[in-house]
Amino acid sequence: MTAPASQPATPAMPAESPTVQQASTGTDEPIDALRQRIDAVDAALIGLWRERAELSRRIGAARMASGGTRLVLAREQQIVDKYRGELGESGVQVAMLLLRAGRGPL
Repeated sequence: MTAPASQPATPAMPAESPTVQQASTGTDEPIDALRQRIDAVDAALIGLWRERAELSRRIGAARMASGGTRLVLAREQQIVDKYRGELGESGVQVAMLLLRAGRGPL
């Protein structure tokens, strides 16, 4: 059973927002605001990363406690494929790091 996908803590900033347009003018204030937004997104990503890793560890422990294997390669391939489809080849690297964070190295 999979948990429902978590929603981002804050909505994504559209590429055409006025703040982005102002940043291209060379003033420091909008850039600082964008950097603060990046910091907030990074904090949310780190929190989600840790939550995902813990959920994965719990699934592995439950699977092993019921006599199953520590990991299911078909499930891992689904995750890699999903990230590749959404992010391109860089998504494969992201998926592999996420999987390793939850199950440890192979």
